[in-house]
Amino acid sequence: MLPAVPYLPGCVLYKKLEVVLFYLERIPAAPLNQSIRALWYAQAGSVDHRRERILPTGCTQVILNLARNFLLDCPEGRPDLHMPPALVIGARSVYEIVDTSDMADLIGIVFSPGGFPPFASDAAHHFSNRTVALNELDSIWAGDTQPLRDRLREIHSPQARLQCLEQFLAARFASRLERLQRPPQIQFALRCFAHNPNIASVSSTAREIGWSERRFSQVFREEVGLTPKVWCRIQRFQRAVRQLHSGTDVRWAELALECGYYDQSHFANEFRAFSGVDATTYSTNRTRWVNHIAAG
Repeated sequence: MLPAVPYLPGCVLYKKLEVVLFYLERIPAAPLNQSIRALWYAQAGSVDHRRERILPTGCTQVILNLARNFLLDCPEGRPDLHMPPALVIGARSVYEIVDTSDMADLIGIVFSPGGFPPFASDAAHHFSNRTVALNELDSIWAGDTQPLRDRLREIHSPQARLQCLEQFLAARFASRLERLQRPPQIQFALRCFAHNPNIASVSSTAREIGWSERRFSQVFREEVGLTPKVWCRIQRFQRAVRQLHSGTDVRWAELALECGYYDQSHFANEFRAFSGVDATTYSTNRTRWVNHIAAG
């Protein structure tokens, strides 16, 4: 739900208003760090808009609301719906809308690509573009979703909360992760795509690891949650988003080519497909977080 950004304490200027904004990250120790990119904690005070548009990164997350016993589902053009306070947010290839009140006291887990299946005992693609109550995974989380939230809510220090979350995950999953054999072919592919997120590289990567493109796509989707081609498109999109968020003054045509698009039109179409808005709207409405846009 929230992206990886530096530690941001205290009061900051946000849309010309001073608001309380606190964000803290923790990289877990081995073996959790093989599957988890980061544990994070956020507190965001009242801002001047009610909703934010969250852009897809391709990564699966778990989020727990510590402020109240529900999270809000915000379908566009329809009333908000209450959801359980602890959710799995599957790898997404489309944006979602969230209510900013959900960010008042929130803790979460960002999984590395291919890192989520051991925490669900299921293939990642079963969660893709879905939001699933964490208590539906109680067969592997041992019914500890609610006790974990209760324990975290009793702790006042953000650092201690992250430590508590890491200790819980280590106790529950460390032995499973130590026995885990992740497909080296998928790890190789992810490294290749990190350097060259080009759809044309999918076929060559499949040949290099000795699989048919169909087999490669199937296993990659089971491990990561998205097909290799969609994953590459999202990583290319994320390159453009980071450039735009930095505020660098660059022409659209130059940005498109630098991020791996054929031309400016290709860039514009892909950007709208993933974000639902154009690049100018993103730049105008961007927030402190790279993948959050004010949405009214």
